Amino acid sequence: MNKSIVLDRYSNEEDRLFVAKILDKVTLARTRKQIVNTDFLDMYQKKLSQEILNIEKEKNYKYYYACRDAEKVMLIIYPEKYNEIFENNRFDYSKMVDLIRITLPNELKGTYTHKDYLSGVMKLGVKREKIGDILVFEDGADIIVSNEICQYIFNNLSQLTRFSKANIETLNISQVRNPDIKKQEIRITIQSLRLDNVVSELSHCSRSSASEIIANQRVFINYENETRNSKIINVGDTLVIRGKGKFYIDKIEGKTKKGKTAVIVQHYI
Repeated sequence: MNKSIVLDRYSNEEDRLFVAKILDKVTLARTRKQIVNTDFLDMYQKKLSQEILNIEKEKNYKYYYACRDAEKVMLIIYPEKYNEIFENNRFDYSKMVDLIRITLPNELKGTYTHKDYLSGVMKLGVKREKIGDILVFEDGADIIVSNEICQYIFNNLSQLTRFSKANIETLNISQVRNPDIKKQEIRITIQSLRLDNVVSELSHCSRSSASEIIANQRVFINYENETRNSKIINVGDTLVIRGKGKFYIDKIEGKTKKGKTAVIVQHYI
């Protein structure tokens, strides 16, 4: 493996740093003959890591999803001697991943959103990549975490005002609940399918403000950062606007009487 040659494929500095970490993981698994894992990856990072594994012709790996429809995955690379364990799904993932369950008191049930749980954890100074999916339910949330920071989060979550009356417990990751995904259908009308038009409508702001959001690298299409205002949005695209939410482009209905394009969007809530 020539690390510099692989890195030269990527111009974005953040991508280069990430790719370098994946290459180091591959090297570690091969030279020390041990199981290694990454932090939690988003879908764009998963795509990047898959590219590197293909370049390196690495066959002994697995992407671990803690639950159905998980958006955060953990890449595990292992020596060939562990093939049977992983192929037969006999590996104990609790060695790497833990579950923290927050159960709210009756008076708070149904009041907290994903943002409330995530911002609470972030207040503890935890790096985002150490946190997997946060699965929100009527009675609370299941938070998937790296086991190296599980105890720290558990010890400190109850110190936050919003969770002071909640029951907080650590559980084996096998006890995670599948997410109750809720979506709200919304209809927008836009001049064109350009990204800045779509962001403007979904964020309820002017096109100039939408351009700033895009320029500040807060917009992701199919989990890949996009900074071009003129990028055309298509049916089937997943759009994430940091601070505004996650959206799925469901259907393009066609032109309205005023000549605008009507689009049906599913908003994850």
